[in-house]
Amino acid sequence: MKKIFLFLLPLLFFTACGDDCYNAPQPIAFKFVDVNDENLITNGTLTTFSIQDENNVGVQLTRTSDDMVILENVGAYNGTKNYKFYSGVKVFDFSIQSSEFKGGCDGFQINKLTFTGVGIDVKDENGYYKIIFQ
Repeated sequence: MKKIFLFLLPLLFFTACGDDCYNAPQPIAFKFVDVNDENLITNGTLTTFSIQDENNVGVQLTRTSDDMVILENVGAYNGTKNYKFYSGVKVFDFSIQSSEFKGGCDGFQINKLTFTGVGIDVKDENGYYKIIFQ
């Protein structure tokens, strides 16, 4: 019995680490501010907003405790996808370029974000994008 257990243990170990390994892309977070660096969600200026992809499918958004917005489930594709941000304050476009990677675990990585729109400025901060409405 002990020999069977010792034989099956390594077999279970190596099969458990196989195809179930997947790395999702890093999350993207936006912080919306005005030219005075005041958070527009915190001060009540930006109350309703949404993001849709190029196929008019809504992107799930999560609001954080410090009034930033995390875009959920974006970047898990090979290529470039276009998005549109809608609000009563501003509307702007952005695109996300992602690629697949292979390694210990397969997955996707976000390579580049490109923003276009009138009256906005974007700064790549440490861990989030600060979107400045002018």
